[in-house]
Amino acid sequence: MVSVVVSALSLTAATGFAFWPFSNTNAPAKQETQIRVNQTDLDRSTKFIPSFAPVVKKVAPSVVSLSTSRTVKMDVNPFSSEPFLRRFFGVPDDDGSDAPSLPIPSKKHERKEIGIGSGVIISPDGYILTNNHVVEGATDIKVTFSDGRSGVEGKIIGTDPKTDIAVIKVDEKNLPAITIGDSDHLEVGDLVLAVGNPFGLSQTVTMGIVSALGRYKLGIIDEGYEDFIQTDASINPGNSGGALTDTEGRLVGLNTAIFSRTGGNQGIGFAVPINLARNVMEQIISKGRVIRGFLGVSIQEVDEDLAKEFGLPDTKGALVGDVLDGPAKAAKIQPGDVIVKLDGQPVDDPSEFRLKISQTPPGTKVKLGIIRNGKPMDVTVTLTELPDKIGMASDSSKTPEKEQKAPDSFLEGVKIGELDEKTRHQLNVPPSILGVVVQDVDSNLEAVADMKIRPGDVIIGVNRASVKNVADAMREIKKVKGDKVILRIWRGGAAFFAAVPLKADQE
Repeated sequence: MVSVVVSALSLTAATGFAFWPFSNTNAPAKQETQIRVNQTDLDRSTKFIPSFAPVVKKVAPSVVSLSTSRTVKMDVNPFSSEPFLRRFFGVPDDDGSDAPSLPIPSKKHERKEIGIGSGVIISPDGYILTNNHVVEGATDIKVTFSDGRSGVEGKIIGTDPKTDIAVIKVDEKNLPAITIGDSDHLEVGDLVLAVGNPFGLSQTVTMGIVSALGRYKLGIIDEGYEDFIQTDASINPGNSGGALTDTEGRLVGLNTAIFSRTGGNQGIGFAVPINLARNVMEQIISKGRVIRGFLGVSIQEVDEDLAKEFGLPDTKGALVGDVLDGPAKAAKIQPGDVIVKLDGQPVDDPSEFRLKISQTPPGTKVKLGIIRNGKPMDVTVTLTELPDKIGMASDSSKTPEKEQKAPDSFLEGVKIGELDEKTRHQLNVPPSILGVVVQDVDSNLEAVADMKIRPGDVIIGVNRASVKNVADAMREIKKVKGDKVILRIWRGGAAFFAAVPLKADQE
């Protein structure tokens, strides 16, 4: 209540209201109260009043409300969530175990889910930009405009889950298209406005600043391209797909997500930069799909331990963990190379590099500055188109399977064994991957806490040398000098490097 009162007083003073004086013992017994209004102070045309109203009037007509519906199939089996009943009636548990018993008929039930979101008109002939997650799976989309028109049918033109961008179209003409800005010119501290329909409240405007740029590794988009604008302008459910504009009313971002422990706004929101969204949007409209450049490498960050072991001056760059079938393999790029430049520009981190490669058209020749074994060198690569499925680089060499025996003590607290056919099948390891499997790891190891090594990993390299069996791994580990060893590990379909201590940490 105190904050409300203070705000009210502050607002009243600013608008020029004069209050009656305090009581005076010498004043007449009856005194009429008079409230005097300075009309000049209230006239917006004669005095400057700080306001974003002109910007909002310009932007608001370009922001629409989206209502979507989708059909969801649900299993209405009453025993599906009760472990005891599942086992009693022979329904497989989560671990795949099954007890022979009477079968339970499974019944599917369909129900409709209703969603709300926002969109931005980007052309007078009816193209609207929004988030993929707003319209994903939608069987029906209705658009409501700021002038009151509602129930206008929207059609999905195309979507790009990797950037969470979607384009829809309405059969309308002469729509108020927004002015598109340049997100590359944004700076931390710039004022921005978020316009959308949070919680279904249409045409809601909030203000904030650009809190940070180039946010990535947020996990908002699974296996996608993240390069978010962070803002403290209030963004809430329903804001997704709405406009983030500068103070001139130019679209600089598409509001996408929030960081919240409660589900509501906590001052950290994220928007897709309009330059990224525009590139995707234009390809969807003109080509019907998004075409991306493909280099053919699996890359990772360089931490301090890896920088030390690889002899690098700092942790900048993209470390090549694996080379896939593609342009990089043809250009003889190798695992362990660190990409530090792209066409003469420094590469600070892998996410930035991956995004730039994806935005480079196939057929383009790019010049990579790399560091190999501590020596800088340049490599020219001609990019191809990113395929739907990416395959690992093949390795035709194969060693005979050996009879599995007790685990060998590889490092202190780490035991390894041969990668036999049974283990391959259990871990879903392709035939092209050769190495040894980590069978046991002391849970107290720091490397375990850092997720550098864990049971089920396949060690394919030790100290920059490939290993095909336990004998190779044990031989290479004896050559290591120092307190850490560089392991090349295959996990979940990708290879990466990790610097792991030779001995367990002592308390």
